[in-house]
Amino acid sequence: MTTFKSTHHTARKMVIKLGGSTLEGLNETFFRNFKALQEQGIQLIITHGGGPAINRELAAAGIESHTINGLRVTSEEMIGIVQSTLIGKVNPSLVHELHTANISAIGLNGFDGGLLESEFLDKEIYAYVGEVKHVNINMLNSLTEAGIVPVIACIGATKDGQALNINGDTVASEIALAVEADCLLLVTDVAGIRIQDEYQTEVTPGLIEQWIGEGHIYGGMLPKVQGALNCLKAGIPSVQIVNETLTGTTILSEELVK
Repeated sequence: MTTFKSTHHTARKMVIKLGGSTLEGLNETFFRNFKALQEQGIQLIITHGGGPAINRELAAAGIESHTINGLRVTSEEMIGIVQSTLIGKVNPSLVHELHTANISAIGLNGFDGGLLESEFLDKEIYAYVGEVKHVNINMLNSLTEAGIVPVIACIGATKDGQALNINGDTVASEIALAVEADCLLLVTDVAGIRIQDEYQTEVTPGLIEQWIGEGHIYGGMLPKVQGALNCLKAGIPSVQIVNETLTGTTILSEELVK
């Protein structure tokens, strides 16, 4: 079970990113742990991707997709499917699961109240993939202070209303930075970072840089650890890459380890 010491005097905040097959049906342990965090007075924000659901919709439409550096290259044809799948299917389903577990939640995406103002990351390489330029933190703070959990689909919106696909781990990191969260939890299919068949319980940015260099960290884990490192550099005390029981690898900034 996740516990952490707050470094902020204001309300403690935690951003929880749900990804991979964990989205296909959360277990009771997840909800129990989630409620326990709420009972500790922690304000929670959920962000989510939807890889498996998007893959099914793309396959049904006969569209091939590929990734570069862990990011899904998103054609103009694909962005419509990604948008409708995340906002129309994955998001409401997740909000429903939370409500069923007696957790008050509201579904949001980058268009709502200008939540995730975005720009193209690199249109030539990734096409309709975005990077977050601005997060509407006032809206998020209003909701969390009222005890409502924002559940955010990782679709960004440009100033002129173009939807952009944004990596779920990137959205989670950007939101955690914007609201000055005490902790970012990246919930995934695996219990953290595995190096040579061994799960690591506590690691430092130095070790991660070394493992990336040696090729031990690659693929979908890359955006996760890169987002984690950015958060730590910006002052978020801890980032955890965990499975749905909320146990896994804690990445601590070097200062906290000493």
